Order: sequence, then C-alpha cells, then structure tokens
Amino acid sequence: QVQVVESGGGLVQAGGSLRLSCVPSGRWITGAAMEWHRQAPGKQRELVASINIGGSTNYTDSVKGRFTISGDNVKNTLYLQMNNLKPDDTGVYLCAWTGWTTEGFKHYWGQGTEVTVSS
Repeated sequence: QVQVVESGGGLVQAGGSLRLSCVPSGRWITGAAMEWHRQAPGKQRELVASINIGGSTNYTDSVKGRFTISGDNVKNTLYLQMNNLKPDDTGVYLCAWTGWTTEGFKHYWGQGTEVTVSS
C-alpha cells in the first residue's frame, strides 16, 4: 500500500505563484511515474503534468511555460511549481503515484490540495 499526501495549495492572486508538494510513503518495489491532475469545479479531471522514472516530463498545453514538475529523490518529494497563475488554474490538485508493489502494478491517489486563483 502506498499513501500519497499533497500540500501547498492556497489562495493566490492572478499572476502569483505556488509550489505544491507530494510525498508518497509506504512500501513499493519501484516507482514508474508520478502525476499532477486537476479537478476544476464543473469540469472533468485533467492531467496537468507528469514525470517518469527516467525524468521525462509532460505538460498539458495550458500550463506549458508556466508550471514545472520536478522530483527530489533525497526528500522523496514531488513538486509542482506554478507561476503566472490564472483563474482557470483554480481547482483541486491531486497527486498520483504509479509503480510496482508486492501486489502488482498499482496506481494510488492523494486526497488533493485546493488552489484558488483570484482575478
């Protein structure tokens, strides 16, 4: 079982910045990838950014050039640096961990951290 805990959300004005953190804990054999998803009010959950075990990253078009996903292996923490935030970035940001455990290939979600961008 892998637990995922996010933090760092809050209220920020448009143009501001936030850094989200995600810490996985528990037991696993090897991680494969981690992702940040966004659930905005009245909208479908969308994949915002991902990073795989090789360090390759991907971003949804709306955040390219503004958001950066990165990992700190020493601190075992995933980050999402969000700059030049826009009201459309408002939502609950959820971290997801994917990898191999003793129970097989698994995907675990955190509870999310809320981001509100005011205009």
